Amino acid sequence: MRQFENEQLTVFQSVLYQTTSAVIKTKKALIVTDPNWLPNEIAEIKGYIESIIEDRKLYIIYTHSDYDHIIAAGAFPNATTIASEAFVKRINKEEVLEQIRQFDAQYYIERDYPIIYPHIDIIIKEDGQTLELQDITCSFYLSPGHTGDGLFTVVEPFGILLAGDYLSNVEFPFIEDYEAYFATIQKVQTIISDKEIEVMVPGHGTTTNNLDEIQKRIDESLLYLNNLANDSIDESQLQKLYPFYKGLQEMHELNKKAVHK
Repeated sequence: MRQFENEQLTVFQSVLYQTTSAVIKTKKALIVTDPNWLPNEIAEIKGYIESIIEDRKLYIIYTHSDYDHIIAAGAFPNATTIASEAFVKRINKEEVLEQIRQFDAQYYIERDYPIIYPHIDIIIKEDGQTLELQDITCSFYLSPGHTGDGLFTVVEPFGILLAGDYLSNVEFPFIEDYEAYFATIQKVQTIISDKEIEVMVPGHGTTTNNLDEIQKRIDESLLYLNNLANDSIDESQLQKLYPFYKGLQEMHELNKKAVHK
């Protein structure tokens, strides 16, 4: 379904894990993030793109390499792709593809496009790297912590922050590297301060154009991280903040282990 729409931005939301895929339209370009999940949802995103693309150039930004975020890479063979250098250098690419195959096998899903790990045309190597994509400017920031290859994107002049698997209102932080995650949340605070952000699109959960809500999510992430490190998590509070907490408890246990590595 379409979760959020304004003149430049349409955000599609999957029924699975409230995973989002953003489509940004300019006069000369279409920028898509992480097309996902189910075949009918991919078909809806493709149909929308085909209905508005005209002579615009199509780009896909991959926020990170978790399998749910690359699952439809093969459906867009003509797109120019963008991701971090760590995304390109990921060692266990075949493991990610096997996760897709296992998911499809478990639910008897057939797709009309190949399962592939995306080939990346434009590689982002450093914080603050900027690209002129036709008639807009994208600024990129490396965002490790959830995975090692995360990427924030700020799309100007629209003030859109593509946050990947950070700043969700339905998930607390999912942590691979605690120190990197903490630094990334501090980094996004700086981005919010330095850039004129008007809309934030998380990888899971609700898009928001409320700056107070964005700050609230930053504060909640920092609170969770600090309490996790101090072993002072109030799980009853987590249940109030995150409506699907029962399904997230295993991830919370994994987070505890990540802190103590």
